[in-house]
Amino acid sequence: MDVTERGLLEETLRKALATGTGLGELGWPEMLDEEGVVPLLFRLLGETGAWVPVVNDVVLREAGRELGGTAPLPFAGGGWVEWGREAPFDVRRVSGGSAVPLGDGRRALGWWLLGTGHAMLGLARQHVLDREQFGRPLASFQALRHRLAETYVALEGAEAALEAADGDTGALLGKAAAGRAALLAARHCQQALGGIGFTAEHALHRHVKRALVLDGLLGSARELTREAGELLLREGRAPRLVDL
Repeated sequence: MDVTERGLLEETLRKALATGTGLGELGWPEMLDEEGVVPLLFRLLGETGAWVPVVNDVVLREAGRELGGTAPLPFAGGGWVEWGREAPFDVRRVSGGSAVPLGDGRRALGWWLLGTGHAMLGLARQHVLDREQFGRPLASFQALRHRLAETYVALEGAEAALEAADGDTGALLGKAAAGRAALLAARHCQQALGGIGFTAEHALHRHVKRALVLDGLLGSARELTREAGELLLREGRAPRLVDL
């Protein structure tokens, strides 16, 4: 997919998410097989705060099962959940489930977390540019600048990890990096926004809640980091994830 094609696809997906147009009308099952579609769609879900029931489809496709249904998915802490398709973030705990391939799902959720992190950073950046304290813009205070800079660096690192994520180990590390970056963004952007960030009127709280749910789904950043460490100890070597 070249730059022009990607731009057209992004415009189409943004319009579909903004208007509530079903992805089925765009040929969603076929789009799953197109290179670059899943990362772009899930990142846009994070950036825009929109929702479409596609997480299950990514997991079911990798498992070789029929699309359109749901599957029990592992959640942080050893639990299992089912993500309903009828309402946004209708995530319900279930008693258990069977193992399914998680690589594609982890990569997709990583891009969603990345988009959510950038959405929070955008809200915080605009706030510190607009507001003043003691006669100075909030953006002039070094402590806030450091927090937002640290958030940006974490998000850029997570994007690099996701771009290089190939295979199950790469997907594991990519989602771990994205989860850690999104949670860092939630913490630092909340500090930058101050009291208004806690209110229901401000958009930040929705992104924070999403980051917490998405981080826990298919393994949290903490659990996946531990799993990666156990893998290194077991194999006695670090796999080459990208050629530099």
